Amino acid sequence: MPRMCDICGKKTSFGNNVSHSHQKTKRTFKPNLQKARVELKGSIKNISICTSCLKANKVKKVI
Repeated sequence: MPRMCDICGKKTSFGNNVSHSHQKTKRTFKPNLQKARVELKGSIKNISICTSCLKANKVKKVI
């Protein structure tokens, strides 16, 4: 399963760690994903959703 938001498609991005001596090593930036039970297109599904989509109310959570 990819580490990706099912709503907006946000996924792992890549960059550099930069030390004090300005040496660079590779690193990853992972999205803050949460498992949520939501109503999507009339059906209830368990999806991975990023917290920025949750905060923006892009889906309706079901309890």
